[in-house]
Amino acid sequence: MTRVIAVANQKGGVGKTSTVINLGAALAERGAPVLMIDVDPQAALTAAWGLDPYELTSTTYALLTRPAIGLKAITRMVGESLWLAPASVDLAAAEYQLTRHKDRTKRLAAGMKDGLRAYEFVLIDTPPSLGLLTVNGLTAASELLIPVECKYLAMRGVRALLETFWLVHDRLHPDLRLLGILPTLHVPDSAHSRDVIQQLRSVFGERVLETVIEDDEAVAMAPTARMPVLTFRPASRGAAGYRRLAAEISRRGDRPGAMPGFPSLASEADA
Repeated sequence: MTRVIAVANQKGGVGKTSTVINLGAALAERGAPVLMIDVDPQAALTAAWGLDPYELTSTTYALLTRPAIGLKAITRMVGESLWLAPASVDLAAAEYQLTRHKDRTKRLAAGMKDGLRAYEFVLIDTPPSLGLLTVNGLTAASELLIPVECKYLAMRGVRALLETFWLVHDRLHPDLRLLGILPTLHVPDSAHSRDVIQQLRSVFGERVLETVIEDDEAVAMAPTARMPVLTFRPASRGAAGYRRLAAEISRRGDRPGAMPGFPSLASEADA
């Protein structure tokens, strides 16, 4: 069965798009067919693969506004075992247009329905907000991955974020599961960064992934070369981190009990 993972955080700059790019590449490197779906109007994922979001016409905008078009019509191969459903700048208007439709929260799921079987993993890059585009990403997904920057203010927002996702789970998508919380941009020699990870694990326990993505300049530079860090600098700390992440996510998929559901999370958020 295809695993559809929404990568989401209402805060920007936490490594969300970098995670989609490099986790996708790492999973593909392991031999899994992977599709990355860009539903962020900023289209950073799309631009990172060398595509111009100002010129594209077959994009996720068409999928959201005309679901009958189908996923296959907008996807393109960007690497071995790696495909992309790109975004265009038109997505900025999509949220307003979607409000007129009764099925506005499930338009992405409807458009994806017949195109998933070709992939083992689908990664959805959502906007840094909790609007309709992000909700569409969540209702189309089976699992949720939350990247969290290793800084105190970023950590403080996790509980509120999970409360919002609980509402999505409760009202729209009861099968949505938490894959995990991913610490990103970790600075190993920073006491503050280490303390944030410790507090995350203290509060959220096994819901925090074992893998920690370090702050590595190679990850930031790779999109300028239009490639993932695994290709740009395959021996870098960033590449090693995303390979570990791919291995851990593959293992967690083999152990459904390692993906706790949202009811317990909601209780903790109220504590």
